[in-house]
Amino acid sequence: MALYRKTLFALALSGWAAVAHAGSAEDVVLPASILFATSTGYWEDGGGAAPAVQRAPATTTADGIEKASAAPVAGKAAPRHGYYKLFAVRQADRTAKIYLQQIAQDEDGPSILSTVEVQEINDLKPYVTDIRPESSGGMIKEPGLFAMVHLKTDPDAEPESWTVIIDEFGEVNVDKAGH
Repeated sequence: MALYRKTLFALALSGWAAVAHAGSAEDVVLPASILFATSTGYWEDGGGAAPAVQRAPATTTADGIEKASAAPVAGKAAPRHGYYKLFAVRQADRTAKIYLQQIAQDEDGPSILSTVEVQEINDLKPYVTDIRPESSGGMIKEPGLFAMVHLKTDPDAEPESWTVIIDEFGEVNVDKAGH
């Protein structure tokens, strides 16, 4: 009986090791440099031209963040919809960069339409302590995004809050929150 248990245990471990080594989990796990992320808000359009986030994205980033064109996809006239993702990426100096992505959701799954830096916050070289959506209760009723980024400009300073708001037209507003 003991040999039987040892054999089953060895088989179970080898099977688990094979699954873990297959690499599929590594393909979907976020990089260690991602500190906080929230997917919140939504957008929709009526004729295939998504209300792109109103900022010109750079083509590449040293952080390895995927960039995509905010231009409408040619030939697609069907209405599109999706959501926004706001996330912080830790830098080598322990500060963070904040990025905003516009994600399209279709029958093939999600795809990135655009990725832009939130320059108003990144210029502060922040130590990000949290990112929160307006509500944790699910999708909001109106198009757009509202999220709070909590950060410090010095590791020993008190945290301050910044709002990132996208209106129904895709215009981005970033401001220090008033208390």
